[in-house]
Amino acid sequence: MGKPMGFLEYERKTRPEISPEKRIENFEEFHLALDKEECRIQAARCMDCGIPFCQSGVKYGTAFSGCPLHNLIPEYNDEIFQGNWKQAAARLLKTNNFPEFTGRVCPALCENACVCGINDTPVTTHDNEYAIIEEAFANGWITPEPPEIRSGKRVAVVGSGPAGLAVADCLNKRGHSVTVFEKADRPGGLLMYGIPGMKLDKSVVQRRTDLMEAEGVEFLLNADVGKDLSAGNLVDEYDAVVLCCGSRIPRDVEVPGRDAKGIVYAVDYLTESTKSVLGMIRETSMNAKGRDVVVVGGGDTGNDCVGTAIRQGCKSIVQLDRNPKGPEQSSASSWPLKDRIYRRDYGQEEAMALFGADPRMFSSTVKEIRKDEEGNVREIVTIQIVKSTDKNGRRTITEIQGSEETIPCDLLILAAGFAGCEDYVADSFGVTRAGNGTLKTGEGQYATNVPGVFAAGDARRGSSLVVWAIAEGRACAKEVDLFLMEYTNM
Repeated sequence: MGKPMGFLEYERKTRPEISPEKRIENFEEFHLALDKEECRIQAARCMDCGIPFCQSGVKYGTAFSGCPLHNLIPEYNDEIFQGNWKQAAARLLKTNNFPEFTGRVCPALCENACVCGINDTPVTTHDNEYAIIEEAFANGWITPEPPEIRSGKRVAVVGSGPAGLAVADCLNKRGHSVTVFEKADRPGGLLMYGIPGMKLDKSVVQRRTDLMEAEGVEFLLNADVGKDLSAGNLVDEYDAVVLCCGSRIPRDVEVPGRDAKGIVYAVDYLTESTKSVLGMIRETSMNAKGRDVVVVGGGDTGNDCVGTAIRQGCKSIVQLDRNPKGPEQSSASSWPLKDRIYRRDYGQEEAMALFGADPRMFSSTVKEIRKDEEGNVREIVTIQIVKSTDKNGRRTITEIQGSEETIPCDLLILAAGFAGCEDYVADSFGVTRAGNGTLKTGEGQYATNVPGVFAAGDARRGSSLVVWAIAEGRACAKEVDLFLMEYTNM
C-alpha cells in the first residue's frame, strides 16, 4: 500500500499548529492542514504490512490496540498516494460515520499499533483521516442521502453524543425512522459542550447534525427523558429505545472543606465556557480570569480545563495528576500499545509557554480545601501518593506523610473522571446497573434487561473515547436492526 519502500524515503511530518503564545488568544482550532502533496508523501510511508495492526482493534489483556472502528487504513492511504481522494473518502466512510470528529480528537490508537513505528515513527494516520474528510466536504462529495424506503419501524435514541449520533445515523440509513432526544439546547452531547472549541469547532458538529436532519433524523432538544419526558411513553410509542446518555456522574473529592464555594465540576465548567464563546451567555461565575486555578485530574478532560482556563486569562494554573511522571524515552517493547512516556498535551504546552513550567504535579491529590471568611475556596493542601497493588490484585493508594504542600486557589475544577450513567435515567426505564454505575448488558451485547431497550457508548461502556463511542453505536445499531427486522444486513 502507498509507495513501496516509501517509509524508508520519507520522514514523518504532522499537521502544523499555531504557536502556544498565539493560539491562547482565542478558542479557534489551532491545528492547520497539510497541503495535498505533503499528505500524499505521508501516505506513501504506509507499509505493505502482512498484517495491518493499525486497523485491528484487538484486546491485549486489559488494553486495546489498533482502531476500534477497523478503519481500512492501508487502503485509504494508498488512495491518497494515488491521488484518488474521492475513493479514499469512500473507504474511510465505510467504517467511520464521523471522521471529522475522530480526525480531530482521537488519540490515534491506530498509530500506536503502526508497524512502521516499531523501528521508526508511525504513519500520520490521524492527520490523513482529517485531510480526507475535509477534502470530501470541500468538494461537495458529502451530501444528504436519505433512504429511499422506510421500514415503518420507529426508534428513539436518548442522547446525541457520538454513540447516539452513530446509532441514529446507521439506523436511519437502514430505513428506520429515528428520533434523537437531547436534554441540552444543541445536539452533539460531549462533542458540543464537553470538548472545547480549540479541539473541535462547534460548526463541525453542527455541520454533521444538519446533514443528518436533511437525511431524515429528527432531533428533539431540551428533552430530558426521565424528567421532562416519560420513559414509559417512549417504550410504548417506539419499537426500540437506545440509551446513549453518557457517563455523566462526576467523581467527587471527599476531603475537609469540600463545601467551599468556588469548586466546580469539569463538564459544567467546559459547558459554561463553550456557551460563553458561542455568545449564549454573557457572564459566568466559573470564568477563570484573574484567578488561581487548580485542576484535579490528569486526563484529557483535565487538560481541556487547563487550556480553557489559560484562554480565559487565569492568574496561575496547577494540575494534579494521581499518576507518576512517565519516562522520557519510549520502549519498542510497548508496541502495539501506547507507551507510558512523559508527554505534554496542548494545555500543558500552553502553560509552559505562559508560566514557564509544566502545570502538573504528578503523584499528587487533594488533602484539604481551605476557605476564607466568606466560605470561598482560598487555598488547597496537596499530598504525594504512591499507587500499588496488593496480593489480591486490588489497587491501593498510600499517602506519603510529610509531603503536604499548600497552593493558592480560588477556583478548583474537578476533572477526576465519571462514575456511570445518571440514576434517574436508569431508574425511569428500570434498567439494571453494573457495579461501576453503567447500564448492564450481556458481554459484547447491547440489549438491557428491559425488552426493546438497548444501551451504547459511555452509558454502557463507562467513560471512554469518542472513537469507542462511535464503534459502540455502530455495533448497537446492528443489534437493534436485528431485533426490529429479525435479520440484519448492516
